[in-house]
Amino acid sequence: MNKLAWRRTWFQVHKWIGLILAILIVPLSLSGAALVWHDGLDRIVNPARYATTGRTLLAPDAYLDAARAALKPGDRIAQLTMTADGDPVVVAAQPAQAADGGAPGARRGPPVRTMVYLDPPSARVLQVAASNAGLVRFLHVLHGSLQVPGVGRQIVGWIGVAMMISSFTGLWLWWPTVGRWLKGLRWRRHRNTDSNLHYLMGFWVALPLFVLSLTGAWISFPAFFAALSGGAPAQRGPDRATLMRAQALAAPAQPLAIVVERAKAVRRGTIRSIAWPTDRTPDWTVIYAGGATVKVADDGGIAVAAPSRTPGGPALLMRRIHDGEGMGIVWQVVIFIGGVLPAALAVTGIIMWWRARGWRAKLARR
Repeated sequence: MNKLAWRRTWFQVHKWIGLILAILIVPLSLSGAALVWHDGLDRIVNPARYATTGRTLLAPDAYLDAARAALKPGDRIAQLTMTADGDPVVVAAQPAQAADGGAPGARRGPPVRTMVYLDPPSARVLQVAASNAGLVRFLHVLHGSLQVPGVGRQIVGWIGVAMMISSFTGLWLWWPTVGRWLKGLRWRRHRNTDSNLHYLMGFWVALPLFVLSLTGAWISFPAFFAALSGGAPAQRGPDRATLMRAQALAAPAQPLAIVVERAKAVRRGTIRSIAWPTDRTPDWTVIYAGGATVKVADDGGIAVAAPSRTPGGPALLMRRIHDGEGMGIVWQVVIFIGGVLPAALAVTGIIMWWRARGWRAKLARR
């Protein structure tokens, strides 16, 4: 196959990927761009939630009592999260109907929890909201699964694979057929503004888009990429969905104060979160700053150090590259641009295709 034939082939691949996936690429890209600064966005859309008065933390029991007063009868507390940066203390609870198994035909996807946001120094209730409520949560689910329960994550993964192919083919088509490659950086490659925009935006975003698409596919298909990269096979056990649907015990045997005391006897440090025992894991899980973990048996109160729950290896690296978490402002700006430009490329690509259809129709009539 000669160079011209390859160019025609890649043009068809590039064109149909863009046309078929345009309606999905636009929301996926724009939601990813917005989530680069999800913490700041959450503060803007939920100011009452972050109206804290200081950083001083109380004993965990104080937050537990305040949350119980704000919850409905029968709600089961599942987790307590505390930070030292002035953010609210968060208590997550399973609604009573969810704890009883839910109604027949209940919604798929992660179970909805009631989130109680508390002021750290006073334990005053700042806000009570469902875990699936709000703009930021909507964007997270949209970007991760296109709001499609069950198979949405796999759909997003395959879109990532398609976008990797689109990045490669787009760069191939951008490369000038005659002369030096610097000619491709000229603005007036075509008489139409949208075509010039498509060429230039496509060139500058091709490499970042390839990286973001690769990391997005890696997050969607962790087992496949772990095997491909020679990583350790995933340990057998309950899947993530099963663990998320585990029911917190309505009346744990160990009081929270005893759990904290036993955990501190094993490991010193600042506690960041405490997870209640469930019908699948009958242990309290106490996580410290830095990821150190202590398990406290609910039946006997025996505390033991456990492996850190902080993930590592290639999977963590791929997620940090994709989300921009802790990667610095420069890469976060690159991710933001890498989210906005694909949406613009989808729009300009459709305009170019529509104009070409009209041009071919006129040519056929002649």
